[in-house]
Amino acid sequence: MSTLRFFKHHIRVPFVVLGSAELLCGIISVYAASYVRFSSAGVDVATIFSGLETRAVLFAGVILLCMIATGLYQTAMREGMFGVLLRLVVSYFLGVVVLAFIFYSFPVLFLGRGVLILSVIFSATAIVLLRIIFFKADPDIFKRRALILGTGKRASTIAELRRKTDQFGFKVLGYVHLRGSKDVIEQALILKLKMPLKNYCLTHEVDEIVIAIDDRRKGFPVRDLLDCKMSGIEILDLASFFERETGKIRLDQIHPSWLMLSDGFNKSGFQTSTKRIFDLISGLMLLAITWPFMLFTVVAIKLEDGINAPVIFSQIRIGEEGRPYKIFKFRSMRVDAEKNGKAQWAVKGDSRITRVGHLIRTTRFDELPQIFNVVKGNMSFVGPRPERPEFAVMLSEKIEYFEERHRVKPGITGWAQIRYPYGASDKDALEKLQYDLYYVKNQSLLLDFLILLQTVEVILFGKGSR
Repeated sequence: MSTLRFFKHHIRVPFVVLGSAELLCGIISVYAASYVRFSSAGVDVATIFSGLETRAVLFAGVILLCMIATGLYQTAMREGMFGVLLRLVVSYFLGVVVLAFIFYSFPVLFLGRGVLILSVIFSATAIVLLRIIFFKADPDIFKRRALILGTGKRASTIAELRRKTDQFGFKVLGYVHLRGSKDVIEQALILKLKMPLKNYCLTHEVDEIVIAIDDRRKGFPVRDLLDCKMSGIEILDLASFFERETGKIRLDQIHPSWLMLSDGFNKSGFQTSTKRIFDLISGLMLLAITWPFMLFTVVAIKLEDGINAPVIFSQIRIGEEGRPYKIFKFRSMRVDAEKNGKAQWAVKGDSRITRVGHLIRTTRFDELPQIFNVVKGNMSFVGPRPERPEFAVMLSEKIEYFEERHRVKPGITGWAQIRYPYGASDKDALEKLQYDLYYVKNQSLLLDFLILLQTVEVILFGKGSR
C-alpha cells in the first residue's frame, strides 16, 4: 500500500484520505448546524454563514487532533467498530473540553451551545458512516502488511492465530524461507525470494518485517534487514508483534533481556500520584452510588443464613511489591467453606457457594467492599487480580516471571479479568499472567479508562464469574 513521506515520516495514503474526508465532515457539520439552528428564525443564509469559516475549521481541526490522540488513525487498533465508537466518544469529550477552553479564552470564536451540540451530532454521525464505508469497501485497508522472516516453529505461532480478532491489525503476505532452515509452515505460504529482500518489500508495499527465526546463528540476514530498515520498513521481533496483536506478553517468546530493553514498565511519581487521586475520587463517588446495593446484599445474606451470620469475608492477599494486606468482600460461600484450612480455587458449580452468593458473584456485588481497600490504598480500581499467599508461592515456583505481576497494586478489575475467563488452574494462571504483564508494562490512565468501560460488559453478561 502506497505511503506519503511527510516530515521524514511515512503516512499511509488511506489514512490521509480518511483524515481529509473527516476534516471536511467536521467543517460541513458546523455550517449545517448553523443553518438548522438559525434558518427557522428567518435569518438569511448569507448572514448565517458570515465569518463562519474560521470557527468551522477550528471545530473540525480540534476534533481531528483529538481523534489522532486517541489512536483512531493507527493501523494497530484491533477492536473493530466497537473500538472506533469507544475512541470516538473519548475524542469528542476531549474535543469539547478543549473547545470550551478556547471559547472562554477567545470569545470571538464562540460557536454557541446549540450550534456546538448539533455540530457534534452531525459530524459524529458522518464520521461513523464514513468509517463503515471504508471498512466495507476493503476490510484490509487499515491492516499492516506483514512479512514473516522464518518458516520454523517460531513462525508457526503466527500461523496458529486463526481467529479474525487476532488478525484484525495485520495481513501476512508470506513466510520467507532462509537457507538451511527447517520448514514447519505449509508450503503454500512459504516464499523463496529470488530478489533482494528490500526490493520485494518495496514492490509488495510491505509495512513491517517480523523476525521469527528459530536459530539466529544460521544465516541471519543482517545486511538485508538493515537495508529494509533504512528504507522505512519497520522491523519487529516476535515477542513485540504478539504483544501488539494479542494484548499479552507471550512468555514462550521472551527472555530477561527483552524485558530489560523493551519500552514500558514505567513508574513515574506523576503517574503514581495521578492514579492515586483517580482511585480516591472514583472510590468516594462509587461508594455514594453503590451503598443501596451494599445494603441489599447485607439484608439478602442475613435472610438466607440468619441474623447472626457474618456478612463480610476477609482474607489475606498479596499486594504491591509482595506486601500482604487484608481484602474485604461480601461473603458468598458457606462459613465452613475451608474448614480443613486448605486454600482452594473456586470451580464451576462450586457447592460451597450459597444461593445469594451465586447472585452476588454473577453481578459482582461481592466485590463492592473492596472499594474500601481502594480508598485505603491497598488496591487500585484497575490492576492484576489479588492472589492468596498460598497460591502466589505455588505459582511463583511453577511459572517464570509470576512475581512481576506484583510490581503494581492489585485491582478490583483488570486487563486479564476482561480478556480471559475466571482462572482455576495452573494453565489459567499462566494465561492470565501474560495479560497481567502486558498491563504492568503498558499501564496508563487511558488503558485504565478503557478497562473500566469494558468491565461493564463483564458485569452485564456475567462473563468469567463463578
